[in-house]
Amino acid sequence: MDFKYDVIVVGGGHAGCEAAAAAANLGSKVLLITMDMGRFAQMSCNPAIGGVAKGQIVREIDALGGYTGIITDKSSIQFRMLNRSKGPAMWSPRAQCDRMVFSSEWRIQLEKIPNVFFWQDSVVEFIFQDNIIKGVRTSNNVEFLSEAVVLTTGTFLNGLMHIGSVTSEGGRVSEPASKGLSEQLLSRGFTVGRMKTGTPVRIDERSINFDKLDEQKGDGHDYRFSYLPSPDNGLRKRSCFITYTNPEVHKVLETGLDESPMYNGTIQSIGPRYCPSIETKIVTFSERERHQLFLEPEGETTIEYYLNGFSSSLPLKTQIDALKLVPGLEEVKVFRPGYAIEYDFFEPTQLKHTLETKKISNLFFAGQINGTTGYEEAAAQGLIAGINAHQKINNKTDFTLSRDEAYIGVLIDDLVTKGVDEPYRMFTSRAEFRILLRQDDADSRLSPKSFAIGLASQKRIDHLNEKIDKRNQIIEFLKEFSVKPALINSWLEYMGTAPLKQGVKLIDIISRPQINIYDLLDGIKPFAEFIEKLNMARKDEILESTEIILKYSGYINRERLLADKFKRLENLNIVNKFDYKSIKSLSTEARQKLDSIQPETIGQASRISGVSPSDINVLLVLMGR
Repeated sequence: MDFKYDVIVVGGGHAGCEAAAAAANLGSKVLLITMDMGRFAQMSCNPAIGGVAKGQIVREIDALGGYTGIITDKSSIQFRMLNRSKGPAMWSPRAQCDRMVFSSEWRIQLEKIPNVFFWQDSVVEFIFQDNIIKGVRTSNNVEFLSEAVVLTTGTFLNGLMHIGSVTSEGGRVSEPASKGLSEQLLSRGFTVGRMKTGTPVRIDERSINFDKLDEQKGDGHDYRFSYLPSPDNGLRKRSCFITYTNPEVHKVLETGLDESPMYNGTIQSIGPRYCPSIETKIVTFSERERHQLFLEPEGETTIEYYLNGFSSSLPLKTQIDALKLVPGLEEVKVFRPGYAIEYDFFEPTQLKHTLETKKISNLFFAGQINGTTGYEEAAAQGLIAGINAHQKINNKTDFTLSRDEAYIGVLIDDLVTKGVDEPYRMFTSRAEFRILLRQDDADSRLSPKSFAIGLASQKRIDHLNEKIDKRNQIIEFLKEFSVKPALINSWLEYMGTAPLKQGVKLIDIISRPQINIYDLLDGIKPFAEFIEKLNMARKDEILESTEIILKYSGYINRERLLADKFKRLENLNIVNKFDYKSIKSLSTEARQKLDSIQPETIGQASRISGVSPSDINVLLVLMGR
């Protein structure tokens, strides 16, 4: 038994699992400490991965060599590509998962990594040497030493759960809270805050009247999250179902507001704006007569359903009385009620872009501890923190992603530059360069960067190069192959597009909005024969990628130019160049914010709330001097 490691990861949630895997795969000897080795990457809330912007993050994690996408593919029981009616910048993959398979597959994966070791316990104290982290002490009074520590405690730091007037300590149902760490960091000058999140009831399938619900099936398309090829997981695919609240439901919910911790003053912390509780919805949107609810299966065979859209901390009786008025749930039986949970977080402006804390060297934070919400955001932070923990202790270059390279870059830059005043959730609207950050090309953007530091595998790069090669061959064929009016006009008119007056290259046909690349396969026999000869294992992925590049090349190139202009400010390093407090020409707020955050570049400074364009001009003038 060893008691000294290169990196210690505290917490076995989505952030902790990705952090441990990344650091270990790079060569560090990693100890993963978790309270329960049966709940790695537990889906504490809904049993799904991905969604708008979140799906793009998961594909980026996969492109970098993380595992969330691979594990999702192994546990998926339904897959949908959201926003297909919009442009490709908005396409967002989402998978319904078997939560038990998801967790067990994560354990299997972690146990396959030789450099990952495990300890089941709770960390209660850090070991410091001056302002450098040196290890941790557990509740069993076991001391582990390390060169770096990644803290990924989720909702467990001083976690407090609420169901009506009933409160209990814990990080999740039936799991104890983590105590002592917040207080120790507070004593070292860290800013600690409180946030709140919640989860809905879990419902017995046998009590649901599905005849009154709208069925929502998965896509027939064979989508995957991971860019690496994999066989079908063999799990039975399942549907989700939709129902709605109504004014009678709302009246019952209103009767319990006096006992709701959110409204009687028991909970003072900040809740998520974009995933509000049902009681918040009926108060904030009082004019609405109904709210949509999704019934999501928790697994391939289980009878447990998750009621998405009905997060609540109301008393149990109020929750059940209201549910009985929802169509399809008249005879409802629940496994457990919804509840709210309060927990400690640390203001993320106290972090560098590597997710290392500014106050303590070699201590990294990742996940909900940084004020985020969501499995995907947590996993992304864990991956970056794990990479940089390894890089730091081996005196290697920091690994960071810019806002035009990845949603992960947007996420981390928003956190460390702007901070949070509510649980942070990623949206496509947060990214200035959405067309560059599509879900289809995360491998092209990120795998080479990850391969350069030794994380992404040669196999992954080989698959990427094959994809690019096949895509280039298709584009070349479309550029070279000519079509004549006599042979194609009747088909064009059938497809609802204008006939030709003279021969053109096939690439001119696919540029038409009425024609997609699959139409060409059906209507142009030589093209279909050429595609067949390419013998592509990932045919749909490559065809889709080809079409996006061809149809949107103008938009992509224009956004690339804007991103390059933006990068000029990002390259102006200002670390330790200014004593902001002494620059009287800056506004008072700018002096305070710049001094507190200590931005690394002019670009980062420009995104700080309270720093105006005139403040940036002052800094640029001083840089010129």
